[in-house]
Amino acid sequence: MSTRILLADDQEGIRSAFRLILDAQPDMTVVAEAADGLTAIETARRLHPDVVLADIRMPLADGIEVTKALAGTDIRVVVVTTFGLEEYVHAALRHGASGFVLKRSGPALLVEAVRAAMNGDVLISPQLTVQLLRQTGLRPAPGEAEAVALTQREDDVVRLVADGKTNTEIATELFLSPGTVKNHLASIQRKLGVKNRVGIAAWAWNIGKVRP
Repeated sequence: MSTRILLADDQEGIRSAFRLILDAQPDMTVVAEAADGLTAIETARRLHPDVVLADIRMPLADGIEVTKALAGTDIRVVVVTTFGLEEYVHAALRHGASGFVLKRSGPALLVEAVRAAMNGDVLISPQLTVQLLRQTGLRPAPGEAEAVALTQREDDVVRLVADGKTNTEIATELFLSPGTVKNHLASIQRKLGVKNRVGIAAWAWNIGKVRP
């Protein structure tokens, strides 16, 4: 069954580019577009898409307000933006966003974010993973985080996640398929008890596996 997507962005060029990327996927369909946040909320409530891709800065209502308005429904909101400011990321996730992706992250991560949202996961652009940790100081002294037994391959994946690599880059560096990388990430998150890449990177930094 195809994932139904609503695009909310005040730039028509961005919406057109996203539509081309997403409609090209065999399991995704863009069902509507909105040029402002209020229209996005109204359209989402009327059409009930599976996922809303919402820009952080839009007229009438921004991406955070869209996220808040749709909280409590089974509509997932992924915030897609040019701005990776810490307060935006925290606000989006605090209000229930299912992802936070920088527009410059590229089409592969956009598609991955939609699929992650549908799977109940939260995907954050790898560039933001390192940035968030540096800005928020999520780094107690090495040794304070609990050690967890990982396989050698999982350990390799953790180090690359903490270095800000995307799944595609990890797959290329470790000579793995993207699907295998995703499976490793799911296993790592389960073992560490974290929800996303930021949690993985924070653990790696805290345990002293990598240096910030």
